[in-house]
Amino acid sequence: MPGIVHIVGTGTIGEPLIGLMADNREAFGIDQVTFHKRTPLLRERGKVNDLVRRGARLSVDQDRWEGFQELGHEPEFEAGEAIERATVVVDCTPAGNQNKEKYYQHALGVRGFLAQGSEFGFGKMYARGINDQALDPDEDRFLHIVSCNTHNIAVLLKTLGFDPDGTNHITEGSFLCIRRANDISQSGGFIPSPEVGTHSKGRFGTHHARDAHHLFRTVGQELNLFSSAIKVNSQYMHALHFEIVLDREITVEEAQDRLVENPRVAVTYKRSAGEIFSFGRDHGYYGRILSQTVVPVETLAVRDGHRIVGFCFTPQDGNPMLSTVAATLWYLHPDGFDDRLKVLEPYVFQEV
Repeated sequence: MPGIVHIVGTGTIGEPLIGLMADNREAFGIDQVTFHKRTPLLRERGKVNDLVRRGARLSVDQDRWEGFQELGHEPEFEAGEAIERATVVVDCTPAGNQNKEKYYQHALGVRGFLAQGSEFGFGKMYARGINDQALDPDEDRFLHIVSCNTHNIAVLLKTLGFDPDGTNHITEGSFLCIRRANDISQSGGFIPSPEVGTHSKGRFGTHHARDAHHLFRTVGQELNLFSSAIKVNSQYMHALHFEIVLDREITVEEAQDRLVENPRVAVTYKRSAGEIFSFGRDHGYYGRILSQTVVPVETLAVRDGHRIVGFCFTPQDGNPMLSTVAATLWYLHPDGFDDRLKVLEPYVFQEV
């Protein structure tokens, strides 16, 4: 069976993911990458042309086919056809659950479907390195790749709160997500001053803690988590303030050592989002850090002997991109795919 990956959406996650998949087709063992773009836009003609140049093949809705041709594009597949012929479909839109009901549940030849952060309920939650052991090829046809901040929360919890043998020492965790206003690729949605969020998810506060709770539930852990969110007038990076309470004592030195030893965690002695963003621009994969989190280790503190407090930064679309690639390869190569991910290791930094 050919390995065809179809990506729906060309936004802040879809665009770099299409390019990453197309650039690394051979290493990943992918025969073909296709992508769906909904609207023909003159200002995005260059983006579509470059994705096609890199080897991705364009699909569009039938009623917009001529609109794309008028811009000089040559679509190859109609949207429904592209889904039906795919091995794996990756939905990078805010309409993943709607598309599941309308299209995906009826596309019986597709091996697996993935949706991104906002699509709660799409399928089993997944983050690379957190719950890989929970994936079941017999039942997990739909996977939900958790959001970038949920990735960050999850890797902090696993690194600082769990022993290597899986013993859980967490009694509670509290997180403040300090979110950028919008992505540098977006012209709308910027705000002139900080804007606080509401706690609309009951005992979890915001969706970040709720999703982290459900992520760990897939491996049999029930964590007591709460999160809040504030949006600030910056385009650089999300930041996170955390307090993780353990049932045992821990020192700052042990907490720092645990972070340094985790290959999915990037430590740093920088404290500026601008400096870390600049590092990603200069050294990342097309500007993206693929680590799960970036932790300024000098911000760590321990209160009362068992409360770990600190700050970290979230590599926005970098951490869900890596999890999306891993889940895609799990569907394509169920007998083993770790070696195929090595091509991305240079961008999973241990120090920034």
